[in-house]
Amino acid sequence: MQLYRFLSDDDTSAFCHKVSLALSKGWALHGSPSYAFDASRGVMRCGQAVVKTATGSYDPEMKLAEA
Repeated sequence: MQLYRFLSDDDTSAFCHKVSLALSKGWALHGSPSYAFDASRGVMRCGQAVVKTATGSYDPEMKLAEA
């Protein structure tokens, strides 16, 4: 099965660490990163889609971060 996650966070090193952790757990980058201004909070936000092939069947209750 193919799993999909979209990681997002403020434009800080925390976002880079979140993506790096996913990559270290076997996730792969999918597409280009996104970058947008959150006007309500006055900060830039980053996003990156990641995918991973896993065994088993998809269950909407599964914790994707633990897959």
